[in-house]
Amino acid sequence: MSHHHRSKARAKAAEQDTQSTRLFLLVTGALAAIALVWAAFSTAALAEDAPTAESGTFAIDESHVHAAFKVSHLGFSETIGGFDKISGSFTLDADNLSASTVSVTIDTASVDSGWDARDEHLRGDDFFKVEEFPDMTFASTSVEPTGDTTAKVTGDLTMLGQTHPVTLDVTFNQAGKHPFSGKYVAGFSATGSLDRTQWGMEYGVPAIGKDIDLMIQAEGIRAE
Repeated sequence: MSHHHRSKARAKAAEQDTQSTRLFLLVTGALAAIALVWAAFSTAALAEDAPTAESGTFAIDESHVHAAFKVSHLGFSETIGGFDKISGSFTLDADNLSASTVSVTIDTASVDSGWDARDEHLRGDDFFKVEEFPDMTFASTSVEPTGDTTAKVTGDLTMLGQTHPVTLDVTFNQAGKHPFSGKYVAGFSATGSLDRTQWGMEYGVPAIGKDIDLMIQAEGIRAE
């Protein structure tokens, strides 16, 4: 091959390399732009989807509140129960969530584990002593926001005449005008745990676990 032909071949190859490089940069740039637009869109969508609530004082809707507990039974299974009578209120400060509060009273005689004989035992002196201590209460002492819709709520739990702190991990579910009642409603979920022996409830340990898992669902209706 002549020198002239070799030069033309090299020039053509260089031109092809340049075109390939330009195409690669163009495609890469386009993909990067798409990724940036998608990221921005996703962030905006998440921000728009995050539920918000208005400030106010809310009475707990006694028909839509449940405080459940779960405890180990000999390691074979976990017994699950709850309470049927719960009342209370909470305040929401949308401008300063740390200033929000919650206060709850639970009728200990309303304990329900799904088996009458066990429930009678739970109401007796080995557990809740409902005749002497008909109520247990929770009153918040601090609210620490941990995300757009989450917070750690610490409060004093009074049970069997003793008071000790308990921290709940709370998730704000939704707030808005109720489609049926027209009232402004806010809903929450919460989880936590406690060692029942701290309150002097020591019966059955370790066959019946001392560590209790808590699961709470609640709706509140804002006062007009």
